[in-house]
Amino acid sequence: MHVKILDEKVVARAKARGIDALVYAPHFTRLSAINARAAAFSDDDLLVIPGRELFTGDWKTRKHILALGLSEPVPDFITLDGAMTELARQNAAVLVPHPEFLTVSMEQPDIERFADRIHGVEAYNPKHWPHQNRRAEEIIRETGLSGFTSSYAHMRGTIGEAWTAFDERFETTADLVTALREGVPRRVMHRTGIGHRLRCLAEFAHLGYENSYGKIDRLFLSGTEPTHPDHIAYGGRFDDISVY
Repeated sequence: MHVKILDEKVVARAKARGIDALVYAPHFTRLSAINARAAAFSDDDLLVIPGRELFTGDWKTRKHILALGLSEPVPDFITLDGAMTELARQNAAVLVPHPEFLTVSMEQPDIERFADRIHGVEAYNPKHWPHQNRRAEEIIRETGLSGFTSSYAHMRGTIGEAWTAFDERFETTADLVTALREGVPRRVMHRTGIGHRLRCLAEFAHLGYENSYGKIDRLFLSGTEPTHPDHIAYGGRFDDISVY
């Protein structure tokens, strides 16, 4: 349901692991680029679905949202309320990745407040520690929302370590978006054993890179983020809900 990387090796590994579809949602990448790359790597054996993991709020109050089925671009660094309103306007499928994880996630009160606009909460994430996965399952039980899982792969080797299983095949992005919005039953699946645990630990360790050099590069070396609401690509549409 959610990967950060996409290339020929990712596609080959997904197919080898029996995955039928990947949601490709890289950080800080505009929707047009995600759409183009997803289309380029889709074929008869693997559907690549474009998605956006939105960074709502500022760096101190980040709450991530995973959106599928967007017809228009939505930037990062806008208010949570503003993002949820825009996603509802576009009839997107709205998912909560890694709930209550570190300082980058929606918490249970947020999820409860927007429960009528949320179509799934991540029950299992390889970057989580076991107690965090248990907490995610607890949130799902208490809110009554559907669960899902993903490899959340930032590294190729994590592809196929966790997946969401449906009893039917979806041929298009629109099919999956409709299924998620309608609460079609799904099962949370993941591999087990020492190999899987080592993969999970490697993904967790990758946070060190993301929060050190990766963040320095984004903030100081690369200029304005491509998904910043001030970027010309958004035409000032989100100025009233921008947090910067």
